[in-house]
Amino acid sequence: MREQDFSELVKSIKQAGQIKRGEENPGRVFRYSTPDVKAIRHRLRVSQSEFAHMIGVGASTIQNWEQGRREPKGPAKALLRVAEKEPNAVINALHVV
Repeated sequence: MREQDFSELVKSIKQAGQIKRGEENPGRVFRYSTPDVKAIRHRLRVSQSEFAHMIGVGASTIQNWEQGRREPKGPAKALLRVAEKEPNAVINALHVV
């Protein structure tokens, strides 16, 4: 690794620490809204238990998401975004009839 590249990397790591400690503001902040699970499920025309089985979570998880007690995270959130934009792709990919 070139000396200049290493110096830039060290500088970035120090800056990340400052941001984490609240000493500096990040240059950009990305915020993503939570998918509307109930609307997605209705669009797919499935029950809560069917939807839960489709995406590999418990029915209570679907209920918690729909009622705002919890928010989908990580891969579940990504899958819901795809289902929101391309419901047929999700149905085809998950082999749901």
